[in-house]
Amino acid sequence: MAGAGCAVGKMDGMRVLVAEDERDLARLVAVGLRRAGFAVDTAHGGDEALDLLDLHPYDVLVLDRDLPRVHGDEVARRLVAAGSPTRILMLTAATAVEDRVGGLDLGADDYLGKPFEFPELVSRVRALRRRPARPALPPLLERYGLRLDAVRRTAARDGRDLDLSPKEFSVLQILLEADGATVSAEELLDRAWDAHADPFTGAVRVCMSKLRAKLGEPGLIRTVQGVGYRL
Repeated sequence: MAGAGCAVGKMDGMRVLVAEDERDLARLVAVGLRRAGFAVDTAHGGDEALDLLDLHPYDVLVLDRDLPRVHGDEVARRLVAAGSPTRILMLTAATAVEDRVGGLDLGADDYLGKPFEFPELVSRVRALRRRPARPALPPLLERYGLRLDAVRRTAARDGRDLDLSPKEFSVLQILLEADGATVSAEELLDRAWDAHADPFTGAVRVCMSKLRAKLGEPGLIRTVQGVGYRL
């Protein structure tokens, strides 16, 4: 796998599950995807992957086909049967055409053979997000004097560039996509942080405080007591 040491990018507002039984490869893929701006969790067996898929709203599942305990094919079958909006990128060392066709017939949205080039993996993950499983999100969000470009990973307010961290960018994107609706702290944790985030650390509150400071005055983010946050 080449190119995993890519530069840190802006946060995509995407949550990805990497299900891969080769622990070193799983770790490398997860680190590389995080550097590309995704929130990433890992699982090393099909049973663990299914448990995490039940708990969290993943945008994309990077799925090794040959998983232990519950085979990757079965994970794909169950996900599709449940009507999940999670997109599936299937990985396998098998390169025969019938293997690729078999994976796609199970409901996988895309297929990538091992070994692979890491930039291609990142591009395929991003492409899966753009497929209209859920309402398509525009690449450019403009509201309240804010301009957020989800492709170039830039954000500005009234023409002033905002130097946002990946987490701050992700949180702002989620709030803009909500279009004035209130977003709970729990949903922000689910979509912008990985499974290692402690819900009791105040991570969302700290991130929100920094984001408000960078947005400047007049304030744009309102705290709805006991509910969450909204623009």
